[in-house]
Amino acid sequence: MKVILVNGSSRENGCTGVALREVERALREEGIGTEQFFIGNEALPDCIACRKCRETGRCVFNDSVNMFVEKARSADGFVFGSPVYYAHPSGRMLTFMDRAFYSGADAFAFKPAAAVLSARRAGTTASFDVINKYFTICSMPVVSSTYWNHVYGAQPEQVSQDKEGLMTMYNIGKNMAWMLKCLELGRQNGLNHPENEKVLTNFIR
Repeated sequence: MKVILVNGSSRENGCTGVALREVERALREEGIGTEQFFIGNEALPDCIACRKCRETGRCVFNDSVNMFVEKARSADGFVFGSPVYYAHPSGRMLTFMDRAFYSGADAFAFKPAAAVLSARRAGTTASFDVINKYFTICSMPVVSSTYWNHVYGAQPEQVSQDKEGLMTMYNIGKNMAWMLKCLELGRQNGLNHPENEKVLTNFIR
C-alpha cells in the first residue's frame, strides 16, 4: 500500500513540508509506503473548461498535474498539504486540484484522503473546508485526526515547536494506516466499494 503526500506550497521544505513529513513518519511506522509529490513553484495554468480531458483522460496542459494523476492511479491514499493564503489554500494548490480531480476523478474515487494546512495564525479552518470538498465530491473517505488538521508557525522552525500540531499530523498518519488496512481486509473478504448512481441535473423543479 502507498500514500502520496502532495505539497502545495511554493517552498518544498517550508512549513507545509514539516507537517507532511510528520504524517509520513507515522505511515512508515505502520508499514505503509509513501511518496512525496511537490507540485513545484512554476506557474500552473488554470482549468479552461475545454473538456478535452473527457475525450483523452488527460489535461491538455501537460505538466505536473498529468504526472500526478498517473501516479494517483496506483496509489491507495492521499494527503494534500497547503499553506494558507488569505484564508484559503494556495492558488497553486487549488489550480492543481481543480485540474487533477476534473481530468482524473477515477484515480481518486474510494481512496482515503486527508487535508493538512499550515498557517501563521488564522484561516486554517476555511482552507480545511475547501480541500475536503474535493474528497467528498469524489467518494473518498476523509481521514480525521484528534484535532483540526493544522500546524502553526511563520517558519519551519516554529512549526517544529508546535507540539500539538505535530501530534495531530502524526495521528493523521496512524488513522490513515488503520483505514487503509481495514479497506484492504474488506477487499480480501469480498467487500468492494459500491457502484454509485450518476444523475446530473442543472435545475431544480
